[in-house]
Amino acid sequence: MLSSRRSPHTSDQQRCREPALIPTCHGVRARAEANRVHLSPVMALEAKYPSSQPRKGPACSGGERLSTQHAQMEGERLSVPTSGDKWTMSEFRRLSIPSIRPNPFPSMRDSRARAWSSRSPGKMKTTRLFGVSLSLILINLAAIMERADENLLPSVYKEVSETFNAGPTELGYLTFIRNFVQALSSPLAGILVLHYDRPTVLAMGTTFWAISTAAVGASQHFGQVAFWRALNGFGLAIVIPALQSFIADSYKDNVRGTGFGLLSLVGSVGGIGGGVLATIMAGQEYWGIPGWRCAFIMMSLLSLLIGVLVYTFVVDPGRTSHLTSVTDEDFERATLVGKGSTAISTSIWRDSWTAMRSVIKVKTFQVIVLQGIVGSLPWTAMVFFTMWFELIGFDNNNSAALISLFAIGCSMGSFLGGLIADRLSRIYPNTGRVMCAQFSAFMGIPFSWFLLTAIPQTINSWFAFATTLFLMGLTISWCATCANNPMFAEVVPLKHRTMIYAFDRAFEGSFSSFAAPAVGILTEKIYGYDSNSMNSVSGSAPQALALSRGLLSMMVVPFGLCSLFYTPLYHIFKQDRDNARTATLKEQEIT
Repeated sequence: MLSSRRSPHTSDQQRCREPALIPTCHGVRARAEANRVHLSPVMALEAKYPSSQPRKGPACSGGERLSTQHAQMEGERLSVPTSGDKWTMSEFRRLSIPSIRPNPFPSMRDSRARAWSSRSPGKMKTTRLFGVSLSLILINLAAIMERADENLLPSVYKEVSETFNAGPTELGYLTFIRNFVQALSSPLAGILVLHYDRPTVLAMGTTFWAISTAAVGASQHFGQVAFWRALNGFGLAIVIPALQSFIADSYKDNVRGTGFGLLSLVGSVGGIGGGVLATIMAGQEYWGIPGWRCAFIMMSLLSLLIGVLVYTFVVDPGRTSHLTSVTDEDFERATLVGKGSTAISTSIWRDSWTAMRSVIKVKTFQVIVLQGIVGSLPWTAMVFFTMWFELIGFDNNNSAALISLFAIGCSMGSFLGGLIADRLSRIYPNTGRVMCAQFSAFMGIPFSWFLLTAIPQTINSWFAFATTLFLMGLTISWCATCANNPMFAEVVPLKHRTMIYAFDRAFEGSFSSFAAPAVGILTEKIYGYDSNSMNSVSGSAPQALALSRGLLSMMVVPFGLCSLFYTPLYHIFKQDRDNARTATLKEQEIT
């Protein structure tokens, strides 16, 4: 029999990598797996890499007997015959290596090891199409569908109002319900991404919003619409933070603004397409079904398709970067050696709670959330733009064209703002992004006033509206891409990025969701809007004027406060960024 003494200072990892105790036999692993034999990690590694030691002695026959060889372990000689003596499989498995014995309960392996090993390093390499990552292409397609879904209901407010006899206040509540549920549910995205890969999280969220979108199109009562809009918010709450953190991990600090700008630019295609398509379809009937209902059902089917593609083909950049530093032996060891699952369920909540606390304490996060709470109010109020143009007297096509020009300006502005901020941050690394954000927020004041009060509200002013909307979108849409999203990625460690985007949506969305019903209340109670006197064909000038005054109240003041609230970032951003970099370096040293 083989006897040996192990040094008390020998680590498990050293023993696991020691090749002396490994039988060199081709085909052992395949036969063992075929017979449901659970090899020890050492045997499994050598069976996969038989060339690590030269073979000696006769070849194996049927997996019954294994040749052995001489070896050296921690300076102590192990006497193992190399030619005449042979061991049976059962004898070899009784070898005294207690720290790396095979797990008798393979189904109870560590859940993190299963998640880590769900895709081997070879399979984690993303496919490229025309030099562009397939993962980024599909992520941008998901952003397109997300923006299209967001713009779907506002584009058919007029038709929904006529179908359910609802005024601006009730329509505002639909937006409020979705945004509020989305805000409350956003932290769930951060928790899920801590323990699942982002393609899985994105697929789950896409499924929720696709089902709810189809259900809105099939609703027969206003209460049903409200319920399904709430579920729609739950799906978007999971998707948006995961999308943002995916982009943050895919770009470096000095080009991250451009990356977010590109995501916004591509996503705007969905916003434009969804809004235009819904507005045009709203005035038609298809197979006896109102066009606005068909638009919702069609959008649902496309969303489901994108969700399946994301789940199937997208590779998480965070997991890829982690696996590139893992050797094949480490990979097999994580798969084969079980650790139990009891402690994991506890660590899930502990890790989530730790991430939440660390994110909320960041001062840069607090300031950006404060300005975002106020700065989101005008954007939420803008959902009434389509209805306002139709009240002025524009038909569906002209209204859709105006909204499309505004969306095009916003998408180009988002990309332009991110690009300018990246260049400026190289010159002024601590303040460049803040300056860009303040400029963009301030420009909302003159453009809102000119659009809602200076231009005559008649159908003859279409070109004036079009020019103003395009330039307005080009300048007021920088904040998220030039400052907020890139700065979030720099002030927390990599593993907490989804969490910080999730909490940003939670705080900003919960407060900004009140903007839409506030516009409705101001319009009806203060400015005298009356839905019963509205002409569904030619519009209504008094109602359009009342709605424009309500919009002005919810846009000018918030834009000014938003610009002012960015000021503290000139002093605190640098410190938070340095703290995050220090924390990241410590984590890398530990791992």
